[in-house]
Amino acid sequence: MRRTAIYVFTRALFNYDRQIAMLEREIHQHLKDDPGYQAVQAINGVGPTIAAILVAEIGDITRFRSPAQLCSWAGLTPKHRESDTRTRRGKITKQGSRLLRWALIEGTSSTHGGDVLAAQYHQLAKRRGANKARVAIARKVLTLVYYGLRDGEIRCLAPATDAA
Repeated sequence: MRRTAIYVFTRALFNYDRQIAMLEREIHQHLKDDPGYQAVQAINGVGPTIAAILVAEIGDITRFRSPAQLCSWAGLTPKHRESDTRTRRGKITKQGSRLLRWALIEGTSSTHGGDVLAAQYHQLAKRRGANKARVAIARKVLTLVYYGLRDGEIRCLAPATDAA
């Protein structure tokens, strides 16, 4: 009896894995010619799946005038309470897409966005804590995503060319 349940579970898991792989291939086929999709994958920690989520959730990048507006739309900016001369900043607003925030945090959790951003992450983590540092790096990665989707390349990640 127990072996039958394990067999059924294993078979179902195998079928789900096969369907996920098929859907990932199909999504990649739809997005492979998108320059923004290709550019976003140059960021450390952003692979094809996270890049597809970013492209799908953000949509038309021309809706946003600046990277700060995109970060605010995504809910990665701190709350701002102001009364007369007193200003207080709170936790992030979480107003935008939950999937977008998850993808950014997940994509940067292990690599911290590459060499330069990892150094900033470690400084922030020591000073403010790991969770606040993750959100700050996710906001910086979203800024890079903005430029990647807008321009089709991320210039600060491009290899330097020798000027003659």
